[in-house]
Amino acid sequence: MSITYKEAGVNLEAGEETVDRIKPIVKSTHNKNVLSNIGLFGGFYNADFEGIEEPILVSSVDGVGTKLKLAFMTGIHNTVGQDLVNHSVGDILCCGAKPLFFLDYFAGANLVPDITVSVIEGFAKACKENNTALIGGETAEMPGMYHDGEYDMSGTIVGVVDKKNIVNGEKIKKGDVMIGLPSTGLHTNGYSLARYVLFPKFKPDDYVDSLGSTIAEALMAIHKSYLKTVYPLVEQRVLSGISHITGGGIEGNTSRILQEGQGMKINWDSWKRLPIFELIQKEGNIKEEEMRRAFNLGIGMILITPKESQDIVLEQCKEDGAVVIGEII
Repeated sequence: MSITYKEAGVNLEAGEETVDRIKPIVKSTHNKNVLSNIGLFGGFYNADFEGIEEPILVSSVDGVGTKLKLAFMTGIHNTVGQDLVNHSVGDILCCGAKPLFFLDYFAGANLVPDITVSVIEGFAKACKENNTALIGGETAEMPGMYHDGEYDMSGTIVGVVDKKNIVNGEKIKKGDVMIGLPSTGLHTNGYSLARYVLFPKFKPDDYVDSLGSTIAEALMAIHKSYLKTVYPLVEQRVLSGISHITGGGIEGNTSRILQEGQGMKINWDSWKRLPIFELIQKEGNIKEEEMRRAFNLGIGMILITPKESQDIVLEQCKEDGAVVIGEII
């Protein structure tokens, strides 16, 4: 008897349906610099850097970790795509770069077109919001590698910064001010600990008064993009450092851009923590030190600026709820 690829667990028809459905979604993110459509072996992007004297390309690759487990539990798949794009945009923004294009990798045990399309719709939505093109990607069906109904994904972003506008921490000085931009929640880090603490006691759709929402709604809050408010400050060259608060918390991430002999004096009471962090700490009896290492605690990005530029930064980011949280020592 002849055996087919489908009997081995790979549904080529589902793959073809998925590609057909995502083509218009992907194309909706394209701009005049994108010279190819989905389906070729590579994406073509016209490297037109008008107005940039010395263009430096900046790239990053990342995933959203075990936040995907929440997507599996809730059946909400479009938001994790937005999370991944916004997270990636934030990483290269820390170098002063604006995004040009994004590529994704999506793999699961079996391709379910509705789920795959939902994830890619999230990619496309965030790409358009960040004025970047979803230029290509890989979709793989790998039975035996993943549990049924589960998938993993990663994204690669490429951006550009004018050499004179690079932000890498070299200009950070003692006395510089640390300005925090509030997060929407956990963003894309700390979910293994959050799930370990919360889900023996709660279900995702449990409503919690202190949160003003269900557990799932609080945990699935979309990772915020700070591009629109922060990039103008890069062009004004008033920032000496930018820290994206991901895994490792405020101190762990910000220390990456400090110079030898520098440290931080943080006023941990200068902003109000989101209720989701208070719930996690209470239910898990987690020590403060561990909370600071595992979570952003309500601050998604930190801008470091000389004291004389503090008011400029606060005014530019007032819609983000910017607050002074400390200084460089």
